[in-house]
Amino acid sequence: MRVLHFYKTYYPESWGGVEQVIRQMCVATGRLGVTNEVLTLTRSGAADRIEIDGHTVHRVPQAFEVASNSVSFGVIRKLARLAREADVIHYHFPWPFMDLAHFMARIDKPSVVTYHSDIVRQKALLKVYGPLKRRFLADVDAIVATSPNYFASSEVLKRYNGKVYTIPFGLDKSTYPQPVPALLEKWRERTGGERFFLFVGVLRYYKGLHILLDAMAQLDYPVVIVGAGPIEQELKQHAQRLGLTHVRFVGAVDEDDKVALLSLCYAMAFPSHLRSEAFGISLLEGAMYGKPMISSEIGTGTTYINSHGETGLVVPPSDPDAFAAAMRTLWDNPDMAAEMGRKAEARYHELFTAEKMARDYVDLYKKLRG
Repeated sequence: MRVLHFYKTYYPESWGGVEQVIRQMCVATGRLGVTNEVLTLTRSGAADRIEIDGHTVHRVPQAFEVASNSVSFGVIRKLARLAREADVIHYHFPWPFMDLAHFMARIDKPSVVTYHSDIVRQKALLKVYGPLKRRFLADVDAIVATSPNYFASSEVLKRYNGKVYTIPFGLDKSTYPQPVPALLEKWRERTGGERFFLFVGVLRYYKGLHILLDAMAQLDYPVVIVGAGPIEQELKQHAQRLGLTHVRFVGAVDEDDKVALLSLCYAMAFPSHLRSEAFGISLLEGAMYGKPMISSEIGTGTTYINSHGETGLVVPPSDPDAFAAAMRTLWDNPDMAAEMGRKAEARYHELFTAEKMARDYVDLYKKLRG
């Protein structure tokens, strides 16, 4: 079976959560006999074709970008050509230009869209885009919600109830590097020990890091913030105003460094406060490494990963006092925190492995192909 994935960004040029999910899908379903290809855009260089982890990636130059909506008219011809060779077209939503490309390329193959997130911030764009979005979602054969929580809370998905399937994202720990002792020691020295809270992610508006910083104004626990992004300087200035000498911004790191930090940290701090955070891949990585978690209740997959009182603590969104209280609870109760970490890892093995995700997607592909 041949599956063509279509999304605006991918490895090695971009390393976000959606890219990680597509990579895990391709690797895991590849082990089950699926031949995967990824069609994506690039901001540098000419069109090319590369191999990553056993699947082929086709890159077409991006022409321009408007409100985070990447556009490439050259990719439409490429989509039409690659679709003729595929059994199933797998779209990754949201990307408004993708919807347009679907119709302009006259796709007539079985199609599925993984619904990564509602469009939350661009209200004006959504009014213009709404008719195209509804036509696209009505035209595809299946829509996948990434958690039962998100399906239940999305007004968009409820309209397509008859063709919505729930398949949580999954990760394969064997695809992550093993941290070497020297690297672990380096991060022990940089973090001042092995007892610190960790955040990993792109520094975007919906990640709620200002809430974490406000919470830390009441505490003196070590916090390590991994990632770069559009509000990085704004966050650093906010931390400086608050006098937070115990919060370390370490910037973007490679996979080896990330795994070392995941292995060493005491707990995950994940303050995302808006529905743009539809799942939380780095939160799931924390569970995979057996760490207790603190997250906010925003009606998305974050609370499917982090079950309150079992794998960690869930607090109201945009509430620094509640977030600080949760951090204090975990810090003051190491035995409880360790038990939550064990349960988080067990929940990962039960619900969130790449193998389980792959089996569910292959079953859906076969159903669509007929």
